[in-house]
Amino acid sequence: MDKEEKEQFVADMNSRLKKAKATFLVDYQGLDVETMNRLRSELRKIGAEFQVVKNRLLKLASRDTETESIKDQFVGPCGLAITYDDIVAPAKVLVDLNKDLKELKIKIGQMSGKPMELDAIKRLAALPGRDQLIAQVLAAMQAVPTSLARALNGVILNLLNVLKAIESNKGNEQQVPENN
Repeated sequence: MDKEEKEQFVADMNSRLKKAKATFLVDYQGLDVETMNRLRSELRKIGAEFQVVKNRLLKLASRDTETESIKDQFVGPCGLAITYDDIVAPAKVLVDLNKDLKELKIKIGQMSGKPMELDAIKRLAALPGRDQLIAQVLAAMQAVPTSLARALNGVILNLLNVLKAIESNKGNEQQVPENN
């Protein structure tokens, strides 16, 4: 890469890092090409991307971005997983692949400029995904009007039962003959 290409790369990477909701730094040393392609493919499926970047260029590109908070970890072979939407899904993919591939090591991540160690990333990966959380919220929102309708229906039925009981009591009172 010549100087102009490097400057263009840094500018492009900087704009991508500014848009990112979270980034995860991994050590990929020891992974073969097929496994790297699998990693990229898994992340691409969920809307994230993975790129191997030279540490010096990554430090330059991370200036004035939230990823700058983890720049001290840009040491050795680094790959960067970037997510623009769902934060949980890439963490799940990386943690799952980390279980299968001993060579893949999650170094650190950052979310909203706050560094996340491996334990925090594993806890994040244990959360339900974005779609599942949305479904749970919608189910809770739907349950409220349904419960209200049932409660109101119960009140109306109780009122009708009371009115019928009053009506039958009045009917019984009118049927009782008067003794003269």
